[in-house]
Amino acid sequence: MRDADIVIVGAGAAGLSLAYRLCTAAAGSSRPSVVLVDAPRGPLRPPERTWCFWEAPGGEYDAALSASWEQLRVRGRDGGCTVGRPAPLRYKMLRSRAFETLTGERLSRADGFRRVEATVHSVRDAPGGAEVHGQDTAGNPVRIRARWAFDSRPSPHLPPARTTLLQHFRGWFLRTARPAFDPRVADLMDFRTRQPAHGLSFGYVLPLGPREALVEYTEFSRAVSDDDAYDRALRHYTGDVLGLGEFRVTAVEQGVIPMTDARFPRRAGRSVLRIGTAGGATRPSTGYTFAAVQRQSAAIADDLLAGRPPSPPPPHARRSLAMDAVLLRALDSGRVDGAEFFTGLFRALPMGRMLRFLDGRSRVWEELLIGLHTPMAPMVRTALEVPWLPRRPSPARSASGRPDRPCDQEESVI
Repeated sequence: MRDADIVIVGAGAAGLSLAYRLCTAAAGSSRPSVVLVDAPRGPLRPPERTWCFWEAPGGEYDAALSASWEQLRVRGRDGGCTVGRPAPLRYKMLRSRAFETLTGERLSRADGFRRVEATVHSVRDAPGGAEVHGQDTAGNPVRIRARWAFDSRPSPHLPPARTTLLQHFRGWFLRTARPAFDPRVADLMDFRTRQPAHGLSFGYVLPLGPREALVEYTEFSRAVSDDDAYDRALRHYTGDVLGLGEFRVTAVEQGVIPMTDARFPRRAGRSVLRIGTAGGATRPSTGYTFAAVQRQSAAIADDLLAGRPPSPPPPHARRSLAMDAVLLRALDSGRVDGAEFFTGLFRALPMGRMLRFLDGRSRVWEELLIGLHTPMAPMVRTALEVPWLPRRPSPARSASGRPDRPCDQEESVI
């Protein structure tokens, strides 16, 4: 006997999105029973984090947004800026706690939905479906049987890859003593940061008001930095570059996102599928994940609600992944200057086209035009080289080398 039709392991963006789509489907749909297994509070449950994506107004999570922007800006190392309005798209900022509250409230009213708190040890095929084995907060064994299991837990190590870089960052939520931000414009990439010897870095500014913003220092490189290095970079960026003056840091977030051309299998068994980052939803060249998670969740839910075996498509098109592999190799080899590469593309091309490309939704002709605005000789050389490179085990982990570290209380005055 089964405990449910569906069991979902992990209550992050992927797990909650899939449960939400299955349990809040339109009346008349054949809704399956769903068990969502969430990790107990502690090191296995990630702290609050920020997701950003672009979408037209009126999205299903708009009520939970922290902010959205109709204008985006990219600044080169020389200070020159490119500002675009990617209408009808807006750049949206969603905090995980608000997302969990919104989806949790609606799931709590759904028939056939149950939430279990447990540490999961294994998700595997079983006669007639799949089984999840774990341990609850009291130390008692937990076993949940279902027809289908969806596992969003990242594996401890990345699959073999030809190239693996790390996108690592630290951000300050801050409040300035005087108005310092334009709430209408988000800075997507500001390359006036000190560039590392290998890789690239940029500032990232999401204004929440005239005196409030999330300001991040982000770096693409082979290894993460220590806390002192991030803080030095942020002090330089907020003080010497942005000239913010006195401000108060109210919260901190930090993380690491692998940027890799590794292949992430979406199926772990006959009745076990991987979703989210574990299922390849993270875009290798940018680290964006949330929009791909929504596409993946919608495809799975459509199959299950229609009574079909779930067969989720790849989160990103094959040609997008091929282009990402070339770009990662070109950046890692030093053949292209990352800051100049991205600055040049945003200066030459419409913002909407660039956003579609970064999200993996551009058309072939758009990608050809984008290719014409890249450094042709090093990119062609890299494209010819990549297919012959061996895939090797990566020393990087599949999730953050250390967890995000939010601080809900006021932390410091700078």
